[in-house]
Amino acid sequence: MAQRTNNPVMKGIIIAAAASVMWGISGTTLQLISQNLAIPAAWMLSIRTFSAGIILLVISGFMYGKKTFNVFKRRDTTISVLSYAVFGLMANLLTFYYAIQKGNASAATILQYLSPLFIVLGGVIFKRQHPFRSDLLAFVLALLGVFFALTKGNFTQLDIPIDSLLWGLGSGITAALYVVLPQKAADSNPPIVVLGWGTIIASILFNIYRPFWVNPPQISGELVAAVATVVLFGTILPFSLLMVATRYAPSDVVSIMDALQPITTSLLSVIFFNLHLTLIEIIGIALVIIAVYILQDGRRKALTENDLHY
Repeated sequence: MAQRTNNPVMKGIIIAAAASVMWGISGTTLQLISQNLAIPAAWMLSIRTFSAGIILLVISGFMYGKKTFNVFKRRDTTISVLSYAVFGLMANLLTFYYAIQKGNASAATILQYLSPLFIVLGGVIFKRQHPFRSDLLAFVLALLGVFFALTKGNFTQLDIPIDSLLWGLGSGITAALYVVLPQKAADSNPPIVVLGWGTIIASILFNIYRPFWVNPPQISGELVAAVATVVLFGTILPFSLLMVATRYAPSDVVSIMDALQPITTSLLSVIFFNLHLTLIEIIGIALVIIAVYILQDGRRKALTENDLHY
């Protein structure tokens, strides 16, 4: 009988894959909430951030005790958390929701998936960083992929409304800020603590504008299940799984599994929303995924070579 091997890297890959699939499920559920149930963005974002923020901070309190508040002991980490909450988390949740509401979850997820390219582009523009050849190749492939995915091969018109495209591009940019802005706070604090405080701060601001307990939409079992799915599968479970995954596999290997998110969202949209994917759209989605992989792989190799030189 063959001996069963225990491969920790494969375990990490499987866990990371599960996290990405959950994000894909969450994106599809948001389409149900925003379109089929016609839930206003303001109410949904208020209840989502409140529920997730409370749960994350309770978990942080059990795990780290009083250290949960250390993030506010320094001015730089406090600014990092506040900017992350407003310009990263709040802005990304809002733009992604509207991108789905105005268009569909598949297109919105593809556009948000471009965030690594926006991070590199921001470095080139604002920090005068010199792009790698792999960056340029990735940008060309990504633009071609988005063009294919959003036109279905009919190059005279978009398959989604222009406002959905703009919200989706905004989602990609704010997803980049979501990654960049909390780095200072995350350097000296556990990621789940930073996420918890960012989410609860976003919740306070969302609820000042639209308290979720005032004139709520008609509550149904379907709505409760959908909101719970977004809170659990869109924030708490996948983030926790990613933290576990990085214990078993390198972060660059784990990040490759991000590609399952747009794939999952597209497949679920076909199943539940009768989205018809043409061959040219599938090619477009594949090109975007390949582009992000080339971008990440090229930068990882460049950093490795620089470390070897030192």
